[in-house]
Amino acid sequence: MGVPPTRAADRALARPRRRLLAAAAALAALLAVGAGVLVDLATPAPRPATAPADQFSADRAYEHVKVVAARPHVAGSPANDQVREHLVGVLRGLGLETTVQDTVAPEAGQLSGAAGGATVARVRNVVARLPGTASTGRVFLVAHYDSVQSGPGGNDDAAGTASILEVARALTAGPRPRNDIVFVLTDAEEACLCGASAFAGSHPLAADGGVVLNLEARGSTGPVIMFETSRDNAKLVDVFGRAAPHPVGTSFAVEIYRALPNDTDFTAFLDHNFVGLNSAYIDGGAIYHTPLDVPAVLDRGSLQMHGDNALGLAREFGRTDLTTLHADHDATYFPVPGGLVRYPGWLTLPLALLALVAVGLLGWLLRRRGRATTGRLAAGVGLALVPVVVAPLGAWLLWAAITKIRPGYVELLDPYRPVWYRLAVVALAAAVLFTWYALTRRWVGPAALAFGGLAWLALFGVLLAVLVPGGAYLATLPALAGALAGLAALATRLDGPGPVVAVTLAGAVAVVILLPTVVLLFPALGMAMGGVAALFAVLLGLAALPVVDLLHPQAGGQRGLLALRARRLAPLPAAAAGLAAVVLAGVGLAVDRFDAAHPVPTHLMYALDAGTGEARWLSREDEPQPWTAGYLDGTASAADDFPALGDARLRSGPARAADLPAPKLQVLSDTTVGERRTLRVRVTPQRPVRLLSLHVDSTTVVESSTVDGVALDVGRYTRDHPWGFGMVFHAPPPEGVEITLVMAPGHRPLLRVMDASDGLAGVPGFRPRPPDVGVVGSHSSEMLAVARTYPL
Repeated sequence: MGVPPTRAADRALARPRRRLLAAAAALAALLAVGAGVLVDLATPAPRPATAPADQFSADRAYEHVKVVAARPHVAGSPANDQVREHLVGVLRGLGLETTVQDTVAPEAGQLSGAAGGATVARVRNVVARLPGTASTGRVFLVAHYDSVQSGPGGNDDAAGTASILEVARALTAGPRPRNDIVFVLTDAEEACLCGASAFAGSHPLAADGGVVLNLEARGSTGPVIMFETSRDNAKLVDVFGRAAPHPVGTSFAVEIYRALPNDTDFTAFLDHNFVGLNSAYIDGGAIYHTPLDVPAVLDRGSLQMHGDNALGLAREFGRTDLTTLHADHDATYFPVPGGLVRYPGWLTLPLALLALVAVGLLGWLLRRRGRATTGRLAAGVGLALVPVVVAPLGAWLLWAAITKIRPGYVELLDPYRPVWYRLAVVALAAAVLFTWYALTRRWVGPAALAFGGLAWLALFGVLLAVLVPGGAYLATLPALAGALAGLAALATRLDGPGPVVAVTLAGAVAVVILLPTVVLLFPALGMAMGGVAALFAVLLGLAALPVVDLLHPQAGGQRGLLALRARRLAPLPAAAAGLAAVVLAGVGLAVDRFDAAHPVPTHLMYALDAGTGEARWLSREDEPQPWTAGYLDGTASAADDFPALGDARLRSGPARAADLPAPKLQVLSDTTVGERRTLRVRVTPQRPVRLLSLHVDSTTVVESSTVDGVALDVGRYTRDHPWGFGMVFHAPPPEGVEITLVMAPGHRPLLRVMDASDGLAGVPGFRPRPPDVGVVGSHSSEMLAVARTYPL
């Protein structure tokens, strides 16, 4: 009796005679490649204090972390003064020319003071210089030494500050570099990036620009990622790729960060036409800006990686002719085990189009060889979009369900122990992919589905090449590798080893390119955006579909009883992955509970109108935790009475008035010349505070303004609510600040002044938090604000 012909739907790109052995070998190969990728992303072992003098030692740097982050040290505080004294002493002890830049400076970036008005600060930057032997320019190593008011900043940014001190020691222990190396430890970064703005805009050493290496942290662990560059970065990235011992960075991350409204000190340098690289480690974000960001939670492996890269780059830029770093394009780059792949950005679109043509050629050949019909190819393309949409949606729904069970997660960047949840999202993406494949394989065929997955990758590559060029490689290169593997498979015997080798190599390319993206996206975006990581996990699965097919129970083309058994086994991978997603999410909920060491985050402020004697509690929590809810009974906007807090509606509740004085407003002069009235006032705090603010009623048109001699951008900070133009001054001196307002004559303006300190312990009605209730990472957590209106 003859054997029935093989159905078109069973025709794969590879179907070796010993399928199980080939499948096991292919899977082992991809797992090995994936393990290599993960090992490459791991942090190095920290070097001990006994390491050679010319090397970076995390243990030596950690001693500085303990001093810098001994307690919260917001800009202008006595604690910050003590930190600065330590920094100056260390740098001068190394024989470096060290000064303190003491000035008043405006904000940098677009976020710092936009909510409450134009922002300035009194800053004290620590600046040290290691002169070069024949300098072609200057290399600036930058970190900020101030902390938020709500935490000591063991990671953000004591780690960066300590790294620079240790790099400075290592550099002075060796031969002098060719170029000047300038160590800049900035003040008031957390408040407004004002320290960096002051240095980049007015310090003599910054006059000619240079190369900036900024060191940051937004967590407590993980690899150090070079996530931001200046424009036209090709030559900078080339130096990074060859000089950083651990070059983790992607052009996709740069594209994402450029699109986000986020700022660091690096922003101020970019605003003044510096070039450079911005690096940070970002995992462990639950402790970011909280009292938990203490030295003990710092991962010394991350610290070692920070320092290794900073020292390697300082030495390389220190010997490079800095006048040759100009490029006319951005590079595309991404990490691979052992290094950094990089190529010119102008290749992005040609490569994307080449991948699209290669996938099209594969489809034509599949049809010509009888492996799929035109209808099946079209169906494969249409159906391949299903997991691309469903997996991210499923990840979003999963996290929505988890936050319903544990609403405290809403206020966190990431859970304290996020690994279980991340694995649950990956398992969910796998379940979606396997379910989709089991339902469509027999109907459409594995070759057509593989073609559909590659077609979408190629199309995404072209779209990214046009809109987000630095991220196009994520789709283009897997699509190109998959298309070439498919063409190679069709050129050899279906049941031989050639097709298996070809599709496995293509799968390895996808793993190398996409797995780091999946791993790094979780801490970068947080679990609330876990759907983005799920999307790239599905793209990885689509790129590796021919290998996935080797694992499919029906991939052997069985008939009769074997075929029936295979069909019964087909749902098992999807069911196993789905069950794994549920179990992993359950383990996450069981393991990551709120307790004294991992408290639920809460946000609370106290605001007093000293003129009326009315006070209220305020919170930014969307769904207040039980502890916070005890203070609140509704929602309100604080903009009318406390414009420095911004326009957002807050949770609010009545409070007892504290016996606290408002800032004093003194009119120094009030003159009118022609059509211009110039009002000069001094606002003086009557208690130790972290900031002062002044707002003018919206019926008064302020044409220009200065604060302690710094001109403010009046138009940018005029609002439509009852208070129009305003300014916020961070780290005000005890003697107060002088503000000049130029306006049209004839008005009797109302001036609203406010100051703010930190800590609610002495406020009437405040109840201390239980051990398992913590403070959310926010610049306004625990704020105590006092305001008053002065009519003139």
